[in-house]
Amino acid sequence: MNVVLKERKVLINLRGDKARSEVATDLNITPQMLGAIERGDRTPSLKLAKRIASYYGTIVEEIF
Repeated sequence: MNVVLKERKVLINLRGDKARSEVATDLNITPQMLGAIERGDRTPSLKLAKRIASYYGTIVEEIF
């Protein structure tokens, strides 16, 4: 499986039923940025990747 597709599925599965805007607000980023990360169009900084992993209760390596 393509790495980007795997990343997208992991992030979307972790988000579950939460709205993208809700998660983005919680992470202090825009919904557009979260969407770009989920699509694999943008790679988050290490600091943001750690925040995302912490938010979802996992480790960076499991997501990215």
